[in-house]
Amino acid sequence: MLAPHGGILQDLIARDASKRDELLAEAATLKSINLTDRQLCDIELILNGGFSPLTGFNTEKDYQSICNDMRLVSGQIWSIPITLDVSEETSKQFSIGERVVLRDPRDDAPLAIISIADIYKPNKDEEAKNVFRGDPEHPAIRYLFDTAGDYYIGGDLDAINLPKHYDYTEFRKTPAQLRSEFQSRHWNKVVAFQTRNPMHRAHRELTVRAAKDKLANILIHPVVGMTKPGDIDHHTRVKVYQEIIKKYPNGMAKLSLLPLAMRMAGDREAVWHAIIRKNYGASHFIVGRDHAGPGSNSKGVDFYGPYDAQELVEKYARELEIEVVPFRMVTYLPDEDRYSPIDLVPAGTKTCSISGTELRKRLRDGTDIPSWFSYPEVVKILRTAHPPRVSQGFALYLNGLPFSGIHALSYALQATFNQFQGGRHITLIDAESVPTESLPFVVSELVRSGAGVIIANAKEILEASKYNNLKKTVSKAGSFITVSIETSLDVCKSNDRSGYYSTEAGEKALSVYKPIADAEIKADLSAEDSYNVAIQEIVLYLEVQGFFKF
Repeated sequence: MLAPHGGILQDLIARDASKRDELLAEAATLKSINLTDRQLCDIELILNGGFSPLTGFNTEKDYQSICNDMRLVSGQIWSIPITLDVSEETSKQFSIGERVVLRDPRDDAPLAIISIADIYKPNKDEEAKNVFRGDPEHPAIRYLFDTAGDYYIGGDLDAINLPKHYDYTEFRKTPAQLRSEFQSRHWNKVVAFQTRNPMHRAHRELTVRAAKDKLANILIHPVVGMTKPGDIDHHTRVKVYQEIIKKYPNGMAKLSLLPLAMRMAGDREAVWHAIIRKNYGASHFIVGRDHAGPGSNSKGVDFYGPYDAQELVEKYARELEIEVVPFRMVTYLPDEDRYSPIDLVPAGTKTCSISGTELRKRLRDGTDIPSWFSYPEVVKILRTAHPPRVSQGFALYLNGLPFSGIHALSYALQATFNQFQGGRHITLIDAESVPTESLPFVVSELVRSGAGVIIANAKEILEASKYNNLKKTVSKAGSFITVSIETSLDVCKSNDRSGYYSTEAGEKALSVYKPIADAEIKADLSAEDSYNVAIQEIVLYLEVQGFFKF
């Protein structure tokens, strides 16, 4: 494996600083592509050398070679395709040999100019099968077919700027900067630890054990780009890492952030991570159990075997020129007040552990998280970012036909909730008064602030795609609960004194409306006492979920 280059941006500056000004002037005359969030992560690591030996986005030949053989055409090992995906419409705007500016979508800054070597339509079925093992529920495969463009553009880059970051800048070191720092500190051996989750005492113990075993220093190198949907946000995690780094012996460990867009590709991703950590100056790399795996599918079948990643990285360790350090599970021994590798614990010894599921439950319920599991400073950060359910916001979406009783129920629910103790603000949003395109943002921001939001759709019935977008967006901020109002059409029409159903708008509402089969709560508001029944059912549901305590 070739030694990592300094990054094509650093190479450019070292060669000729005036070249950047020429590229900026050229960029002003060229067509542009605004990058996606994933591409923004990828281009940063191409430009700064984290993806060495890559100097651009994969051409078709490299793409096919990576998918089929885990190698570039040059023969160098590389396990994950790095592609500039675009829509078919966008692809038709460009031609081979053309130079195009790649821009940061956040501020329109030019980051690089790509010299287009080819424009090709990938075989996504083969990519899904060979790179991600083909399960359609795999998050990377869902992204591949549901989000990624259908055409790829390949070619080398001329660097102009790295993407700008305004958070944690002191921890955002390039590979060249980290390697230089390791050299100045005389760190000849560095064990890199990959994580996309908060760290706790067990993680501190296993990294210290790895460092002692290899007589090395530690690079805590968490991913702060795109991770698995549902993962804890990077701001919360970085605050945790800042506390954890204080728990290491002085001078043993270094924290640096990695702007990587993970693919959750299991064993192939572990090889990719090893290459990246080699570029950042690590000599050893901790490979965990089910490293970079997305867990299991809806049938409970794991996407990857627990030790597939360790085995594949070990297979290529000599070529990668980085030593694999297998992740050793540790457990707490309460009688001895210490952690120990689980395989060294004698049979019958009392042990304690808390799973990720149990931790999330304790955060949600506000129950105790013991100090043997995590440091008090870390728990405080997690509780601030993830308050118990009684303090969390939620959205209650009432779905049904016009004149089904939605408005009456929504006002009754708001009055009912506001009389409860606890201080949560309850907002009622009539979907007719908020533009459909703005609704997801408005509701999600209210929920994120801890409010309870009641959404009455009434005449503004959301089409399935718009409902799904609302649910997806709000669910990132808090809980989204659907109440399906299934009052019969005859009753709805009898309640319609304005003749709405005889209008074009009424006909459209009937054509769009569909009961939501997986609604958490269903209610028929035909009878006079049905409102009280529905209110009671909704209140009891929210109590069981922990939003109210009586």
